[in-house]
Amino acid sequence: MDIDKIESILATDCGSTTTKAILIEKRDGEFRLIVRGEAPTTVEAPVEDVTKGVLNAVAEVQELAGRQILNDAQTDLIKPRDKAGRGVDLYVSTSSAGGGLQMMVTGVVKTMSGESATRAALGAGAIVMDVMATNDGRLPHQKIQRIRHLRPDMILLSGGVDGGTTSHVTELAEIIAAASPKARLGIGYELPVLYAGNKDAAALVKERLQGKVALDFTENLRPTLEKENLMPARHKIQQLFLEHVMSHAPGYPNLMKMTDVDIMPTPGTVGDIMQLISRRKGLTVVGVDIGGATTDVFSVFQGIYNKSVSANYGMSYSISNVFAEAGLENIMRWVPFAMDERDLRNRVKNKMIRPTTIPSLLEELMVEQACAREALRLSFDQHRALAVGLKGIQQERTIGDVFDQTMTGQTLVNLKDLNMLIGSGGVLSHAPRRQQSAMMMIDAFLPEGITQLTVDSIFMMPQLGVLAKVHEQAALSVFDKDCLIYLGTCISPTGVLKDGAVALEATITMPDGSTVKKTCKFGDLEVVPLPVGQTARARLKPTYGLDMGNGDGVAIEAEVHGGVVGLIFDTRGRPLNLPTDDGERIKKLQSWNAALNLYPKN
Repeated sequence: MDIDKIESILATDCGSTTTKAILIEKRDGEFRLIVRGEAPTTVEAPVEDVTKGVLNAVAEVQELAGRQILNDAQTDLIKPRDKAGRGVDLYVSTSSAGGGLQMMVTGVVKTMSGESATRAALGAGAIVMDVMATNDGRLPHQKIQRIRHLRPDMILLSGGVDGGTTSHVTELAEIIAAASPKARLGIGYELPVLYAGNKDAAALVKERLQGKVALDFTENLRPTLEKENLMPARHKIQQLFLEHVMSHAPGYPNLMKMTDVDIMPTPGTVGDIMQLISRRKGLTVVGVDIGGATTDVFSVFQGIYNKSVSANYGMSYSISNVFAEAGLENIMRWVPFAMDERDLRNRVKNKMIRPTTIPSLLEELMVEQACAREALRLSFDQHRALAVGLKGIQQERTIGDVFDQTMTGQTLVNLKDLNMLIGSGGVLSHAPRRQQSAMMMIDAFLPEGITQLTVDSIFMMPQLGVLAKVHEQAALSVFDKDCLIYLGTCISPTGVLKDGAVALEATITMPDGSTVKKTCKFGDLEVVPLPVGQTARARLKPTYGLDMGNGDGVAIEAEVHGGVVGLIFDTRGRPLNLPTDDGERIKKLQSWNAALNLYPKN
């Protein structure tokens, strides 16, 4: 395939409910998004052929673009483009239809090889259903029962350092063999089990599992205690997903013939584009995708990529889990009006039983966005707990580590180093006002220092992730110009002062050379307009007791980026403490909402 001759690209993402298609074309020397179409995913009865949904979505793209992409019978793509300008040069696709890639992982020690296995699976785009370990407190028959009950698409078996003991990992292999697991999709094919543990135990594992499962081998995830080697396992998981799981899903063999590169799991490709952006732009990045049932968080810190899936935190099917986990008080603290507890409970339950409804009243929108803040906060807390340095290394291990890994200081997520926060998912991408998206992310993630805020306009990151494997330039061009909506920059010192005290003196040199001076008081939010695509120089001098990243009370100078909202000065303090008195809290929330013009009266 000659990359230089590619001028028209079609990319699809087969989701669990909707199949999205985008058309990217080269216009005036650069690649841009032309049109987008969607159609219901057709992986279930009565159709049971995923290609039908893809063809329907492409038919919409064809109609909107005003040119032919499908053949006359509407059964296949025209590839490459012909002289009459019909068809496309390249077609790529991602998929999470049928629930995506659902995996079970095993490790000898839950907080060591178990965590490495979890990171490998999540990084490959999987949903981790359970982590099984020799020290997880379950008896063998309970583990066997659990495997049979979950019916994962794939099992990752790991444990032990190379040259270490083989008995524990062999015991795990025996439990998998005894469970004789049956796959979720397709009857009569063997479940893929990937072994990524102590190489000295490979022969023993093979002896116990050969003939009972589709066994495959890759390099050890933890060859030594000091080293974690995740990439070989991640690549192998994606390969096995394609060969075993996707090939048995309804209609996927036909879709595989249509695509120019391998179909990839949706969450894995989102992670790929995040890593590419981080690498090419030299940024530390946190991204979040909040859905109806789950929330995925991605991060790149110190060049290390991490991903977590909070399977119980979402905005429709899982909203009751958010309510139960966060607690009534934590959700109520974001509601800017007096509200009865029973009323809040009823609203949450109504959303769960009617997941596709969208808020029709302003009060409903405020409650939904209050729940979103907590779903994002809880998911980010889980992510921080997962994105840690290696466990089990002598010099890094502490007694506190046994109780709470986030308390050891091992988490890689450092908000002071964060350059860009990317939000996506319905509640963020489709908020009625961009200011609301910015405020939800600021309240949930509590960024520190200087952080650029962005949202994915129509959630096209999965398609761009898989496209980047073939045509990096096209993926980056569309990501910058059409995918990301730049909301602005959040400027937030850490520390706590008395309300009303001077917190920050700011001098901003605007693009036209004029200067804007601001004196920000503690407990306030303020906005300085700065349009999308423009940058300004800012000198920021925090009051003693607050830190902008250079130390207590020390001024910093930095370049700040504009956006739809502008520069947001958040001097409410880190940690953020809301008043306990209801009247005071509501007054505070309303003043912050007014500062950002979140819910205008007219």
